[in-house]
Amino acid sequence: MSDEINTHRLKMDLPNEQATVALGQALAHVAADLTSSVTGHFEPGSQAGGRIYLKGELGSGKTALTRALLRECGVTGRIKSPSYALVESYQVSSLYLYHLDFYRFSDSKEWLDAGFKEIFTNNALVLIEWPERADELLGAPDLFIELSYAGDGRSASLTAQTQKGVSWLTTLTSHLDTHPSE
Repeated sequence: MSDEINTHRLKMDLPNEQATVALGQALAHVAADLTSSVTGHFEPGSQAGGRIYLKGELGSGKTALTRALLRECGVTGRIKSPSYALVESYQVSSLYLYHLDFYRFSDSKEWLDAGFKEIFTNNALVLIEWPERADELLGAPDLFIELSYAGDGRSASLTAQTQKGVSWLTTLTSHLDTHPSE
């Protein structure tokens, strides 16, 4: 599945939606530090949380990847796109998960005016679609994911921008090698 790997960047082909879902599921394990509980379900670990920014054209798979990640973290029920509400929030055990979409922003300061800065806590996993609409005001993510069209499928470029992100990519590469998509 992967084409190019180093400690700060991972490029992969996503030939179908199943591959995008597999990437989202694998990301859940590293970003939420998922561990198996005695009930057989996954629980967030002590190292859970961070920031993931997703960039890509409309329909490139940002929301599909995010839904797969949230579902793997244990979110049940309907997972809505935050395109109109701007943010959808979830809680799994002690971990807060926030899915934001800045597509409708026309000014980079709108996310500050909306009060979203407060959700960047240590015990939260924050996923932002269209982060470029808030420019440098957001700060660096742990992981920046760019999805693009590639023939009938998609390609993903994952770039670590913090030490946590580098650790995530290292673990993700190992997870993908042992759990390849069908």
